[in-house]
Amino acid sequence: MKPKKGKNGLAVALTAILLFVSACSGGGGGASEPEGTEGTPTGTGTATEKPAETPAENEAGPIDPLGKYDPPIEITSVRIVNDTFKYPEGDDIGNNVWTRTLQEKLGINVKYDWVVSGDGPGGQGEQKMNVSIASGDLPDFIPVNAKQLKQLVEADLLMDLTDVYDKYASEFTKEIMLQDGPNALASATFDGKLMAVPNTGSAMDGAMMIWIRDDWRKKLNLPVPQTLDDVVRIAEAFTTQDPDGNGQADTIGMSLNKDLYGGYAGIDGFLNAFHAYPRQWMKDDSGKLVFGSVQPEMRQALQKLQEMFKNGLLDREFGVKDQGKAAEFAASGKVGLHFGQMWNPLWPLVDSKKNDPAAEWQSYPLVSADAEPAQPRVGLAVGGYYAVLKEAKHPEALLKIMNLFTETGWGESTTPDNYAAHFTSDGFEKHKYIPFQTWPARKNLDIHLHITEAMNSGDFSKLNPEEQNNYQQIDAFLKGEAGSEIGWAYNQVFGKEGSFKVIDQYVNDGSLLQNEFFGAPTPTMVDKDATLQKMELEVFTKIILGDPIDLFDKFVEDWKKLGGDAMTQEVNDWYASK
Repeated sequence: MKPKKGKNGLAVALTAILLFVSACSGGGGGASEPEGTEGTPTGTGTATEKPAETPAENEAGPIDPLGKYDPPIEITSVRIVNDTFKYPEGDDIGNNVWTRTLQEKLGINVKYDWVVSGDGPGGQGEQKMNVSIASGDLPDFIPVNAKQLKQLVEADLLMDLTDVYDKYASEFTKEIMLQDGPNALASATFDGKLMAVPNTGSAMDGAMMIWIRDDWRKKLNLPVPQTLDDVVRIAEAFTTQDPDGNGQADTIGMSLNKDLYGGYAGIDGFLNAFHAYPRQWMKDDSGKLVFGSVQPEMRQALQKLQEMFKNGLLDREFGVKDQGKAAEFAASGKVGLHFGQMWNPLWPLVDSKKNDPAAEWQSYPLVSADAEPAQPRVGLAVGGYYAVLKEAKHPEALLKIMNLFTETGWGESTTPDNYAAHFTSDGFEKHKYIPFQTWPARKNLDIHLHITEAMNSGDFSKLNPEEQNNYQQIDAFLKGEAGSEIGWAYNQVFGKEGSFKVIDQYVNDGSLLQNEFFGAPTPTMVDKDATLQKMELEVFTKIILGDPIDLFDKFVEDWKKLGGDAMTQEVNDWYASK
């Protein structure tokens, strides 16, 4: 997830969210890498007659995952960037703190064959990479998405990285790769061979939860929600009992956005209460994979949403409000409940707090519509892949760069100053500059756990640089410093009662469900999925607004005929081959 303004509704908190939202944190994988101005090639290293080697790569001792090349080497890659890339004066994508550090510490000079501005699916970057793949004009190190990776594997252009990864990935990098389970590496594995290294993020960070105006809940003497019926009763009270106390019927219970899904004001978490999982693949009772959007549980959930809309508990104008407009509604103090993700305090709820200092938003775990516990289902947290051409002379350079990134960010040897210089200093998002990266899935959960432990014990000496930075924000709020609303937001995410307390509960309970399909898009997905998703959105919206629930049954039939059955067969063929 790359925070943006407008439809995606996240730009307001870009700087605040960048280091812990996975969709942000992944920040550079595949065909959707963030952006900057076109840069100059890094360094002056050139090929030499004598092969470069690191001191640890001779027979004198074990391999050093951060060993420096002497003489230096040059590697080639490409970059896909966007306008969120900003640089200190004199720097650019080819000359910055990270390229200089790669030269100094690893003896690696990075040269970009091309730099394109325009990330995201279907953007200029993806198009440029597709042209490069078709022409065979490729650099040694190739950032790709899942579809492009599959194409390159099938064309037999890539190096098998299995042994390279085993030898050169540091123990810390290997740990990070598995923090979200085995699926990230499995998604880059073909016929038992690791054909690329994933840029990992965090699936757990995307788990859905309930956000409630707790000052309203307490004012109206409403209980903490334990069931979906409790949520509906809270929404009804927020709609009918004048929670803002202005004597007018101008508040509504639950916010939605017109795209229905997403990390703020979507229906995903509500559907999970019915064990319905939109746009996710799940196992049925026979062990086959089925598509969540067309299962019977979805029909029940939509019918309940329709009932709530009819009773005035949902925003009557949600059908024309993207996440940005829905956020403005929340900031204005007119809505008291939504389903969302852990980062919501940083955007948009901090604006609610700024406009009304009495506003208190609290996160709660998902609740169930029946006796079975609700479980959030999460997707594969991979921002892209880094593949290596067969002819590349130093494939291990990929792992050395990733090792340096993880060590600089969260390793035992990093320092607050070193972390700041490469991640956060001077107001620049410097982590974006490095060509290859990977992010710990547990990073944000650990921030919460470590800050909570430090606050309880009074010992803050064990916090790493990023954790110290986050706690400073929280401490400013707790001390009542002026303008510390952002500290309130950090507290509601990482503090003792923050949203990661909910995620910690999910993790400890084993509640998180993974999307069972994590392969490259199948042929039918490429051809038909966009059309099927558009149809789903239109039908589900109509049902919520009051059309007969039988429309869902027609949708299921049409979905199957228009490509769903073929897609399901392809997914199950993939599943059988794993």
